[in-house]
Amino acid sequence: MNRLNQLTEIHQSGKPYIIYKSKKGFNLYTNFSKKIILNNKNIKSFLTKKNKKKSKDTDLFIGFFGYELLNNLIDVKIPKQKNLNFPKGIFYKPEKKIKLSNKLNYDFENFKSGNFKININRKNYTKIFNKFKKKIKSGETYQIKICTKYKTKSEINPLDFFSRLSNTNLAPEAFMIKDHNYSIISCSPETLITKKGSDISTKPIAGTVKKTKHLNKIKALNYFRKNLKETKEHNMIVDMERNDLSRICKVGTVKLSKQKIVEEYKDLFHYVSLIKGKLKKNINNFEIIKAMMPGGSVIGCPKINTLNLLNNQEKENRNIYTGSFGYIKFNGDMRFNIIIRSILNFKNISEISVASGVVVDSNANHEFNENFLKAKALIDLFK
Repeated sequence: MNRLNQLTEIHQSGKPYIIYKSKKGFNLYTNFSKKIILNNKNIKSFLTKKNKKKSKDTDLFIGFFGYELLNNLIDVKIPKQKNLNFPKGIFYKPEKKIKLSNKLNYDFENFKSGNFKININRKNYTKIFNKFKKKIKSGETYQIKICTKYKTKSEINPLDFFSRLSNTNLAPEAFMIKDHNYSIISCSPETLITKKGSDISTKPIAGTVKKTKHLNKIKALNYFRKNLKETKEHNMIVDMERNDLSRICKVGTVKLSKQKIVEEYKDLFHYVSLIKGKLKKNINNFEIIKAMMPGGSVIGCPKINTLNLLNNQEKENRNIYTGSFGYIKFNGDMRFNIIIRSILNFKNISEISVASGVVVDSNANHEFNENFLKAKALIDLFK
């Protein structure tokens, strides 16, 4: 039986499984022997527990931290909000790993879906935008990301959606989770943590421009370099993530490895940097997660103050959005992304959350449109 047939068989069996982008294709994880549902009380013990070091490909936990859980980890409180009662985080221990190619040619199935409704229309977005502009001018924050959420009632086949998404909009941090009562489909482009031994890196994305017939990669780079707003936003996020890394790294080791390059995606170009460092001795997983999450590039800066402003403004729980998905190996190595460009399907409701950055010289109309641009590749799957 070939590997794609194995995937089809696992999917049709109803067994939970996870697909995660690898360098050469995708890794499929299944046959889970443990499922740990995280909460505010057990997250520290989960991250500090010592697992026996082995050499098998499946000696790891793979899953996600939700936004609310990560806020609590750094003592940022979230006021009571509307929520789906979706778990704050879930990690799985796989017993089987299958390597797949980049092409997931799954036999597509039908789905049922209504129209998407946005939780903040343009008028209300502009009101929130203007409120935060005042906060920026008074020095309470320097950059803040306003989140908008698109929701629809739907019954979807997540493997169908993920196959089509990966074939049209392949992203370096793409992943999919299919469990009995929920699914997540993501084309996230952003790597938050890559740790191997004492080496650790982060790859902040700050800057987005829509693709057109006349805009190639070189012209996009020139656009970002000449655009004061995009440059300012990028520099702030790079400084903040460099600062986050410096808290857990040896003095003098945190350095920009790649500065302000352009990455190309289906509908847009991104402005990206890469920061590397060497971890201090005896830094544990709990301290790494606490220092780096939630990822600054999707929040704003300064991180804590900006999180408080956002949480007091938002009326709905973010669930997975701006949380983090990835794995922790038994030897301590880890890789985590930032959960953006994602669909959460739970209780037959699909939700897509997006955000764009507001700095002192931002334009409300432009940022509202940028949010839709980020959601478009996912909304198109429902057509």
